[in-house]
Amino acid sequence: MNSLADYPYLEQAQLFGIRLGLENISAVLDAFGQPHLSYPVIHVAGTNGKGSVCAMLDQVLRRHGYRTGLYTSPHLIDVRERIQVNGNLIPRRELQRLLGKIQKKEKILKASGQVAGALTFFEILTIAAFLYFRQKKVDLAVLEVGMGGRFDATNVVQPEVSVITTVSYDHQQYLGSTLGQIAREKAGIIKDNTPCVCGVRSQEALKVIRQKCREVRAPLVLAFGPGRHFSLEKTGAEEVFVYKTGSRIYKYCPSLPGRHQGENAAVAIATAEVLRERGWNLDKNRIIRAVESTTWPGRLEIISSVPLVVLDGCHNEAGARAVSQFWKSKVGQPGILVFAVMKDKEIEKIARWLFPLASRIILTRPSLERAAPPAEVAARLGQYREKYFLEDKVPSALRLALALSGGQVPILVAGSLFLVGEARQFLRFYQNRG
Repeated sequence: MNSLADYPYLEQAQLFGIRLGLENISAVLDAFGQPHLSYPVIHVAGTNGKGSVCAMLDQVLRRHGYRTGLYTSPHLIDVRERIQVNGNLIPRRELQRLLGKIQKKEKILKASGQVAGALTFFEILTIAAFLYFRQKKVDLAVLEVGMGGRFDATNVVQPEVSVITTVSYDHQQYLGSTLGQIAREKAGIIKDNTPCVCGVRSQEALKVIRQKCREVRAPLVLAFGPGRHFSLEKTGAEEVFVYKTGSRIYKYCPSLPGRHQGENAAVAIATAEVLRERGWNLDKNRIIRAVESTTWPGRLEIISSVPLVVLDGCHNEAGARAVSQFWKSKVGQPGILVFAVMKDKEIEKIARWLFPLASRIILTRPSLERAAPPAEVAARLGQYREKYFLEDKVPSALRLALALSGGQVPILVAGSLFLVGEARQFLRFYQNRG
């Protein structure tokens, strides 16, 4: 899975961990002539849904003939997934060339005291994305916030529109222990006189976002507020989402499954409407076709039908709840759960939604130091001990799941995007070999 061996500078930067702040990245971007200000940007923050909303907006713009840049995280298999132009991954040689330029610039700026310490992994990739998008002359870039918002490396841009998808509990050690504190960090992407599209429903979080918008005179568009109505219509086996915005009615069936993806699509549609008001030539029917055709790997992704194998990187409680709702409504029978999670996650809260879905639970870990050991997860959640199998490697966990399934019992691979990345790679190879 780890494609970083081709990029020693990036691989080394992983050792420096997470450091929030804009001083270093601002200094480097200034030295490169501020590439991030050379094209319009949609800036997307949120606890869950931001990657899917970014993918939908990218698809909306491309369907209208715009040349797009897309910057997302994390990657599942190849680090180049994070930087795309018109749906194409940045070429390996081009990424290597840009990393070389950034590394040289960092050394010069450190020697002159303009950069303190080392650039982080995320800062380096963010700079590479900004440089690549300028080089490719994109019409607009869609940027996903890495974590939080206020001090995230992407928050150097002056966006065309800011988007906050959801606010729930995640990364509390960095963002705060209450929804209000977390919302304050995410609201840090809201800029002066720049529209903010908001899919947040929590009143505690919304109060903070409203206040921020008032402070900077940013028009606030509530995706699920007054004058907008979101619903799900069932016609036989077919489920159609309906999103009404004033006189416009959008009816759509996203290719991404789950009610939460219908809501993500509504946030993307609300954002597209704001763009249209700002002069972008966007058509309602093409917007609908775009959200219906968007794919986003590792989010309730059905990778096999016999047996049914579903992958989802639900690394927090809200994500796990969405998976549980999907599984109960669409699968409707106990499955085999392959589960892994990072040590810093709220394991008990995630497990509360996922573990009751399974007749057997295979605890494993991706090849990362941050991953929680299977034995530790088992010890913390002893009430499920009768269901457990422990496998230290993801491939052996998946082989066991497939054997236990016998082609009959559905399999859910969930809990961490790093697990999903390794699982995708293994299952692709397994299917091709078969």
